[in-house]
Amino acid sequence: MDDLLTRLRAGLPADAVLTDPDVTVSYSRDMASFCRAGTPAVVVLPRTVEQVQHVMRTATALRVPVVPQGARTGLSGAANADDGCIVLSLTRMDRILEINPVDRIAVVEPGVVNAALSRQVEAAGLYYPPDPSSWETCTIGGNIGTASGGLCCVKYGVTAEYVLGLDVVLADGRLLSTGRRTAKGVAGYDLTRLFVGSEGSLGVVVRAVLALRPRPPRQLALAAEFPSATAACAAVCAVMESGHTPSLLELMDRTTIRAVNRLARMGLPDSTEALLLAAFDAPDPAADLAAVGELCTAAGATQVVPAEDAAESDLLLQARRLSLTALETVSTATMIDDVCVPRSRLAEMLDGTAAIAAAYGLTIGVCAHAGDGNTHPVVCFDQADPDEARRARASFDDIMALGLELGGTITGEHGVGVLKKEWLARELGPVGLELQRGIKRTFDPLGILNPGKLF
Repeated sequence: MDDLLTRLRAGLPADAVLTDPDVTVSYSRDMASFCRAGTPAVVVLPRTVEQVQHVMRTATALRVPVVPQGARTGLSGAANADDGCIVLSLTRMDRILEINPVDRIAVVEPGVVNAALSRQVEAAGLYYPPDPSSWETCTIGGNIGTASGGLCCVKYGVTAEYVLGLDVVLADGRLLSTGRRTAKGVAGYDLTRLFVGSEGSLGVVVRAVLALRPRPPRQLALAAEFPSATAACAAVCAVMESGHTPSLLELMDRTTIRAVNRLARMGLPDSTEALLLAAFDAPDPAADLAAVGELCTAAGATQVVPAEDAAESDLLLQARRLSLTALETVSTATMIDDVCVPRSRLAEMLDGTAAIAAAYGLTIGVCAHAGDGNTHPVVCFDQADPDEARRARASFDDIMALGLELGGTITGEHGVGVLKKEWLARELGPVGLELQRGIKRTFDPLGILNPGKLF
């Protein structure tokens, strides 16, 4: 321990090395439930690429595990510390280095907060689409590590589609540059995409070149109330089949609606079994909304309420943004799932989740990025009740199994981390798992980078 601290301090400012147990314990875990977290030996907060390289060289020399971290808003345990590890927090590397309107790129450090980048880019007349629910606090490095998504994915896609190039410090301290600044480029294997979603297990991202888009018009939204989740999912299928391209298409089930009503007095009818929110950011969104409203009515909507302006749209969308917060008030703990299924199987996913909730005697609310089939079942339980906690964990596994049965994936945007290691192996199969472990060994032969995550 003394040798580790001596070596780290030789290349880092004094305030960048934290050893007080009362402080370092606060860096031990992210926001995931049911995920073990260890006690770090030290937390380091570098400000430069060279300082990150120094940390990794020290870790390699001493064979000490390193857990890279951002804002710790993740939901899979991917940022959880191991006993005796170096926690490498990148939150102080928070500079926006460049915004280029001609090339439509931004160059940023990993600790830049998503919302801060989005606002600065918007001021330049541009748009960075990925917007996770935690966008006010989550960092770009964390978004890249987990390949995060957000509400706008149905039209604009996820983080992976906006990462053009990366600077990455490898396990032995070498600096690797991947990708490009150009609009096109196919030279060699796509190592950039390999790092996106790797959860800090292959290298430490220290700089990113991100693609930007022209700033779209303010979106206009509508809310449609349905007597069943099945009817709401039928409307989702009709919207997508008809060729519409909404900027947002979100769904909340009855449990979520009632939790939001209790929290924020939104005035949503208790009789509503499902609420569908659609928005368009086209130059003339009113025509698109009218067409979608008709499709919702045809699918069985009991009421369709279009917003008249951007302010009303923001009010409608506030209910969706409050979903997870509202469900957290239902019980003492929540376990947030992340299962993505084909849109055509969305109704089966929601109905199956409701059946699982009934079978285990639990409250499980579902909010979903319905336009891309990404559901977030939220299991509410009393963590002080061992039996209820056991049932919560069992219901989570049943939901995972259901998603795979429906041709889906165990995670659309939250990542694998510790929480879904077993389920990743089931989804990949033995051949896929063997090859992915081989890639891990190539980049991290000593196994010191975020060990115990993913595999």
